[in-house]
Amino acid sequence: MRTMILVVGGMRCRRCVREVTARLRDVAGVDTVIADTASSRVELAGTMTERDVLRAFVGLAYPVQLLHGPDAAAGRDRVTADRQQTATGQPSS
Repeated sequence: MRTMILVVGGMRCRRCVREVTARLRDVAGVDTVIADTASSRVELAGTMTERDVLRAFVGLAYPVQLLHGPDAAAGRDRVTADRQQTATGQPSS
């Protein structure tokens, strides 16, 4: 299992999230898709390939960037903190 963090430019509303996440859920090997409109980041988990994930954006108006290294780790930390805040209603520490 692997995790990918994407920055999806222009993904700021519910309609945008539905469009992006629907495309990503159709990618072979994607198990979970978590989108955060505040940071325009999407976290994917599964056995998908980078190539297949990036192909999902062909024909969409959203610019996409795949994060690697420290940026990806920071993205995962941010998505995790946002999830905790949403679940508890409290800011994460």
